[in-house]
Amino acid sequence: MSVIEANTSNSQSSESTDIESSPDSKKVFTIEEIQNLLPHRYPFLLVDRIIDYVPGKKAVGIKNVTVNEPFFPGHFPGKPIMPGVLIVEAMAQVGGIVLTQLPDIESGLFLFAGIDGVRFRRPITPGDQLVMTLELLSVKRRRFGKMRGIAQVDGQLACEGELMFSLVD
Repeated sequence: MSVIEANTSNSQSSESTDIESSPDSKKVFTIEEIQNLLPHRYPFLLVDRIIDYVPGKKAVGIKNVTVNEPFFPGHFPGKPIMPGVLIVEAMAQVGGIVLTQLPDIESGLFLFAGIDGVRFRRPITPGDQLVMTLELLSVKRRRFGKMRGIAQVDGQLACEGELMFSLVD
């Protein structure tokens, strides 16, 4: 289960929040900055860098997949493939960067509330660089978020789907 910590404070509630930001907004997050935003740690921190960030809208993150990943010896011996659930988890962590930075969100943890339409299009193997783009579709009552995500390797679609999150106390 993905847990993403929100680190902003709440001022008032509403039925739906529409976040506006400058189209020129762009930010890179280092691994140190990611660790300040997300509660995940080795071996479950699955984002190495955020390479594009538009506040309240989207984040693009990368995961450099190496043969040293702790899941490869068992998945599968002689044919290492990144498990699909970890691809989705990596996408959720990129989405967490967007969610934790939203204004007027209470402190707490974002957990998966649902996953819709996830499809895996190609395997992820050692040496691949997974590029994940997560776009915020909606936020309701400052507690529920919905995001559209795609993951690519070398410009080829590897995974896509919608991820829903719920803020818990």
